[in-house]
Amino acid sequence: MRWGAQVVAGPVLDLACGRGRHARWFAARGLPVVAVDREPLDLPGVEFIRADLEDGSPWPLGERRFAAIVVTHYLHRALFPHIVGALAEGGLLVYETFMLGNERHGRPSNPDFLLRPGELLAAFAALAPIAFEQGLTRQPRTAVVQRLAAVRADAAQYPIAR
Repeated sequence: MRWGAQVVAGPVLDLACGRGRHARWFAARGLPVVAVDREPLDLPGVEFIRADLEDGSPWPLGERRFAAIVVTHYLHRALFPHIVGALAEGGLLVYETFMLGNERHGRPSNPDFLLRPGELLAAFAALAPIAFEQGLTRQPRTAVVQRLAAVRADAAQYPIAR
């Protein structure tokens, strides 16, 4: 995971974790991990919360705060404020998903599930970005993506590189 090595303390939240690739990676590093998804997952050393994040139910994590939150290949814009609220002071958000233009390379192709240019930066403007990328990538497959690594802290402490 590209910015995962910067996470030295937990708990870490792997939101919409799928098969738990990132949860597994952080747990192997000895960090406490909470994984959330609608499909059950059983990983040693990982607290799993089964929740459908899109059915209108309350945020399944209550007031819990996390030293890091990872979201990959998942987009449900209604969760953006919850993600910011769940990030502890000094915590790192790592978010990567598909954006407009990806429809030329495969799924997802529905514009409802594709970010607009610069959308992650705008959606998480309350955080201090430490890295932002958008555009075509060839690895692990050809896709058009946005990637954001941002910290919940005083923005003056972190130079914004764009």
